[in-house]
Amino acid sequence: MASNPAPGELELVRAFVNTWDADEDVENVPGPDELSDWLVEHDLLDAGARVTAADHRHAIEVREALRAVLLANAGLDLDPGAGPILDEASRRARLAVRFGADGRVRTVPEAGGVAGATGRLLALVAAAQEEGTWPRLKACLADDCQWAFFDRSRNRSAVWCDMKICGNRQKVRSYRERHHRPHALHG
Repeated sequence: MASNPAPGELELVRAFVNTWDADEDVENVPGPDELSDWLVEHDLLDAGARVTAADHRHAIEVREALRAVLLANAGLDLDPGAGPILDEASRRARLAVRFGADGRVRTVPEAGGVAGATGRLLALVAAAQEEGTWPRLKACLADDCQWAFFDRSRNRSAVWCDMKICGNRQKVRSYRERHHRPHALHG
């Protein structure tokens, strides 16, 4: 899995999606305590804030819905369940439009806790869509990877986080499927 960090604060979204490592099947936020630690470490939650099992479940749902959107950014059809999950998370976060002293608009969560933290991630998605960087944040199309990466290719056509690893694996699989098909028995 290549790093391919996203620019600015969009990197928080990429890092959050990558808290699950499909290649190693490692969940880096397996429970409320680990989720709390991750959110505090990334300045999304105040230290000492209470994180419940329900908060954890909602955060994982948001993460996987974001992964579904990133897979769609890479070319797959969008999972129809992703939108409603993200809509509900934005309602829980009480996302609001605010204007700064400079007149620039931004989306901010009015809720605190984990709902506010996931709301901040969704606000970063909205900002990235406005800036035009969002379509470049993708999830690797390799089933055994799905690592979130930022597509820096000129034509925005990358579909694997690392051509040398995931791209090569896929090419080998495709070759084997084409050249090692079982022969039909003649009877």
